[in-house]
Amino acid sequence: MKNLTLAVIPALLLALGAGYWAGKTRPAVSDAMAPATTTASAPAIPVNSAQKPRKLLFYRNPMGLPDTSPVPKKDSMGMDYIPVYEGEDDAAATPGEVRISTEKVQKLGVKTEPVAMRELARQVTAAGRVEIDERRVHNVAPKFEGWVERLHVNATGQPVGKGQPLFDVYSPELVSAQREYVVAAKGVAAMKDASAEMQSGMRQLAEASLVRLRNWDISEEQIKALAGGGEAKRTLSFRSPAGGVVLEKKAVAGMRFMPGEMLYQIADVSAVWVLADVFERDIAQVKAGQKVKVAINAYPDKSFTGTIAYIYPTLKAETRTVPVRIELANPGGLLKPAMYASVELAVGGRARLLTVPLSAVIDSGTRQIVLLQKAAGRFAPREVKLGARSDDYVEVREGLAEGDAVVVAANFLIDAESNLKAALGGLTAAPDAAVPPAAKVVSHQATGTLESIDLKGGIVTLTHGPVASLKWPAMTMDFVLANPSLVDKLKAGSPVDIEFVERKPGEWVITRMDAKAAKKPAPPVAAPEHKGH
Repeated sequence: MKNLTLAVIPALLLALGAGYWAGKTRPAVSDAMAPATTTASAPAIPVNSAQKPRKLLFYRNPMGLPDTSPVPKKDSMGMDYIPVYEGEDDAAATPGEVRISTEKVQKLGVKTEPVAMRELARQVTAAGRVEIDERRVHNVAPKFEGWVERLHVNATGQPVGKGQPLFDVYSPELVSAQREYVVAAKGVAAMKDASAEMQSGMRQLAEASLVRLRNWDISEEQIKALAGGGEAKRTLSFRSPAGGVVLEKKAVAGMRFMPGEMLYQIADVSAVWVLADVFERDIAQVKAGQKVKVAINAYPDKSFTGTIAYIYPTLKAETRTVPVRIELANPGGLLKPAMYASVELAVGGRARLLTVPLSAVIDSGTRQIVLLQKAAGRFAPREVKLGARSDDYVEVREGLAEGDAVVVAANFLIDAESNLKAALGGLTAAPDAAVPPAAKVVSHQATGTLESIDLKGGIVTLTHGPVASLKWPAMTMDFVLANPSLVDKLKAGSPVDIEFVERKPGEWVITRMDAKAAKKPAPPVAAPEHKGH
């Protein structure tokens, strides 16, 4: 046993020595390998190839507002400002340009349409009324004195034909003229053998009597009866000078009338007029001879076609309209005087003009603006001069070129979502003038109660407390919503915190609206512990 112990002890000592030697030599080997590894990998990443960091210029408003920040921040809607690096987005700082994120453009439903050459044709509509053709109205007024013996036409509105007897008349002058003609006619026949001078005198007397009867509107049939040897009659039938309807009847059986007194008024209604009131702005497009469509309220299933015969030289100051006379046939007498009519006239030349949709134009009253799309999410206001208009398009005389893309839908929403007024201000700035930093939009805060929501009109009614920044007292008033989504999770009666700006004098626009957090009750105060003594 003692010999075994003596043999094991040297072996253990030898193993411990070997372990100690290995521990000492391993770090040395690792250190020796480390330089070799570094040297081999160094050529893979040269020092000069390291990417140079970009220089951050500023942070711009995500809604395109003329507001920048040197440090990261959020806008009133909670959106992060977008960083702008040197040489990355030079257009973002272009004066007079509106920037809107692509996501916001999609939410607003922005649509564009190219400026193109088109033929402008539109419908001019005007209200009118049916009138009697003044040239087809006849007054029956005998040229001699007499009495009405008998009426053949005795009611207003009664239709009559040309040459139809209207009434029988007795007149001493008429009887005397008849007798003179009968005597003269018989004298001409009796003096066949007389001298030529006497025969000529008798023929002149007969012709004078005949002319007087014709001047009194005695019918040719009655004159032929007298010339044929008939006797003078006590009464004669006075006949209608034209066909039509009786508009007015003053003749009464037994009445005495004087020369020139009107007894009947007869109108031919086979053709009528429509007097249409055309607005002043459209009158330059209306020409005599143009065909028009006439719709009558009484006959909605019928359409009539007429011709513009005359444009009156006067304008009605009360309505700013010019009367236009339209002539059209009246088959069957369907069109009655004083009926209402609607007139449609196609106007516009065949020339092709540079045009944009009417919906693309923002009219401020003093100038007309369109939003020109320069790139995705980038819009620039462009002042234009307009010309002729159609129902859907308007001519552009200056400011745009064919192929330019203009905003035709949601252009007013772009105005609401961005400070377009600041961009428009760039249109009037001198090109070589230094552009000052854009003024910051002043916003105001208030707390109140949401009274009502009008999503269709984009308006809410709010009862708010005092607004110190405007020196307003507490009141109830209407606000415009910058975006309808502001009230998605709210309802009438909700307490809210708002932030708003003045977009134009008297128009207050809410840019942020949050439900007011309910006050949490204060935690109960714990009673102090009483330690026993």
